[in-house]
Amino acid sequence: MMNYGRDPAVHARDLTVVRGGRTVLDALAFDVPRGRITGLLGPSGCGKSTLMRAVVGTQAKVTGTLDVLGRPAGDPRLRPRIGYVTQDPSVYDDLTVRQNLDYFAAVLHPGRAARARRRETVARVIEDVDLTARADALAGNLSGGQRSRVSLAVALLGAPDLLVLDEPTVGLDPVLRRDLWHLFHTLATDRGTTLLVSSHVMDEAERCHRLLLMREGRILADGAPDTLRDRTGSATVEAAFLHLVDEARGAAPAPAVPAPEESAR
Repeated sequence: MMNYGRDPAVHARDLTVVRGGRTVLDALAFDVPRGRITGLLGPSGCGKSTLMRAVVGTQAKVTGTLDVLGRPAGDPRLRPRIGYVTQDPSVYDDLTVRQNLDYFAAVLHPGRAARARRRETVARVIEDVDLTARADALAGNLSGGQRSRVSLAVALLGAPDLLVLDEPTVGLDPVLRRDLWHLFHTLATDRGTTLLVSSHVMDEAERCHRLLLMREGRILADGAPDTLRDRTGSATVEAAFLHLVDEARGAAPAPAVPAPEESAR
């Protein structure tokens, strides 16, 4: 069920983070709509991970306004409502995939009465991330991409209202990337989950409902992919991003590089 009309899942105004004398996030202002996939895109080091940590409440020295699901970021009541997947997989190598999920499910839903519910939930998330065939394999024997999917499964255990994913497709082959994006759209469209997904791979921008394009701790643009392409007269979001970078520098946008078949004519 879509829920676009409600208050935003994330509301930020004058959001600033200064670390070691350097401004990492510079007075950001944006909203993340509910029940949609918002892509947070930009080059490595532009502040994406810091912004995500601020949203989930684990970033120190945050100033400005940052409300998440109607409460100040970091409010303890938000913990069961937010799923967070970092770039480093958070799994126990000496446990199987199923044992990892059984453990975290027991933390979320303790007690004997919840045992059947835990089994159903664990089976569902294993299927969601396409690890059924590896459910009884030790996490330490999995590939990097498979371990990342276990971390995603852990985040899905609580059926979160907001899912924050820091570069979840890094190291995955094209088929798994496609399948994960299909899952993200299912979560948003069928379950009403809000997703904030970071990436530095610009072609993933086309898969998002809305985009926040970042550079050097600032937001260059905020809008749907079609809107950003139209605004800059660009054929792709990557070209739109480069146009906006040049615009921010005060330089004339660089001419488009012709495709190989065009330059060969």
